[in-house]
Amino acid sequence: MFELSLHELLVIFSSFACVAGISLLVSDRNSTKDDVEAADHMLMLMTFSYWLVYCGAVGLQKILLPEWETAILSVKLTSVIAFLLTASCILSLPLNRVADRQAE
Repeated sequence: MFELSLHELLVIFSSFACVAGISLLVSDRNSTKDDVEAADHMLMLMTFSYWLVYCGAVGLQKILLPEWETAILSVKLTSVIAFLLTASCILSLPLNRVADRQAE
């Protein structure tokens, strides 16, 4: 058995939180949203989805054998891309609101 670090425990807990967030966002099917609220809804859904991919990639890095260098490299690249996509979605949320207010 191996010990889990604090980062790994946070990734495990955040993956459960992502599943809960995705389920809440998918269950909220309010069709009376305007364009800005629909964009915010989609950005939040993408943020949770990308973070769940990151959590899965971090988990796979711990499971894969060291002899599988190509698989480990592709999983590391996936985790970096998912992390950057998550950050870009998080940064886009307030920018979307600012763009809406300036258009008025």
